[in-house]
Amino acid sequence: MDETFQEERFTGVVKFTPPLYKQRYQFIKDLVGKYKPKKVADLGCADCTLLWMLKFCSCIEVLAGVDTCASVMREKMHRLSPLPGDYLQPTERSLTVTLHHGSVAQKDPCMLGFDLVTCIELIEHLEESELKKFPEVVFGFMAPSIVVISIPNAEFNPLLPGVTLFRHPDHKFEWNRAQFQSWALEAARRYGYSVEFTGVGHPPAGMENVGFCTQIGVFVRKYTQTSESAQSEKPTEGVYKTVFKAVYPSLKEEKYLQSAAVSEVIFTAQIITRSLLDSLMSEHKEYNDDPTERKSKFQPSMNCFSEDLGKLVVEKSMKPFVNGSVVYIPLKTIFSFPKVKRLCATVEKLRKLIASKVPLSSDGSAVLLNTEHE
Repeated sequence: MDETFQEERFTGVVKFTPPLYKQRYQFIKDLVGKYKPKKVADLGCADCTLLWMLKFCSCIEVLAGVDTCASVMREKMHRLSPLPGDYLQPTERSLTVTLHHGSVAQKDPCMLGFDLVTCIELIEHLEESELKKFPEVVFGFMAPSIVVISIPNAEFNPLLPGVTLFRHPDHKFEWNRAQFQSWALEAARRYGYSVEFTGVGHPPAGMENVGFCTQIGVFVRKYTQTSESAQSEKPTEGVYKTVFKAVYPSLKEEKYLQSAAVSEVIFTAQIITRSLLDSLMSEHKEYNDDPTERKSKFQPSMNCFSEDLGKLVVEKSMKPFVNGSVVYIPLKTIFSFPKVKRLCATVEKLRKLIASKVPLSSDGSAVLLNTEHE
């Protein structure tokens, strides 16, 4: 593993590259890549940076953040809103992002059913009474498959310039490795989890005995919580206040799937039409140049197709044809193109999606394209 610190000679100052907070977030991203959770909650989400990074993970369909400071979340929550590009090119997955104002010492049913819960540099900010309730809320009530908790390692503090007692004025405590591991092992034992200890922020060479700057515990639930035990813990009403919610456009929604299908069908039909017209122009030219060499009727030129579309072999029963100024393009031809097939799954589904948006033949078997201006 490459060293992630740089020690300045003479001054003894330790710098982390990348910065320590980025290393913590990258640890979570790597964990998401390994376990592929669909629903992730970040407790103590603050400025929503971790949630913003996780929204790009394709496996995640639900993201939730909880924090006691609503003003900080409101200031940064715009980062979690869909962008114009998300509407222009919706993805196949659905994604909902929600922010809640509340305490991790409180139980709320909106936090049930998560696969992964992260608590990054959180518990050291809790009052003693809140810390006592924390294990029951997270491990007992929420009971996710995986919990990740990071906390400062007090043994590393003497290497950090300017740190006398705690690293942050709001910290209520900072534990050494033995203290954190004792607390974590007891919580894991009580609620049926295993726990592994690691960290980020390597110490300088020769001082490995102090451990990581940030210590991390990864808790994995040993067994699946029964529906009866989960239901018995569920409160009757919520205590959190929702301050933000964004639902991203997805091809799982009919309106976005229809829009994508219509756009792809029109694009594909235009390519086929251009190939057909080029072929007819070529036939006309060769007919005038040498009437003895007549070409067969439409045979589309593969050069007119894009690289992906060029792989398509048009069968005789699926050939487009011209009638006056209208080109008839069989739906089966259009459906043969890979992206159309991925979007629509069946020809019947394709017909249903585009029926009200694209001109079709009377029997619904072909797309009609007017070439009068061509």
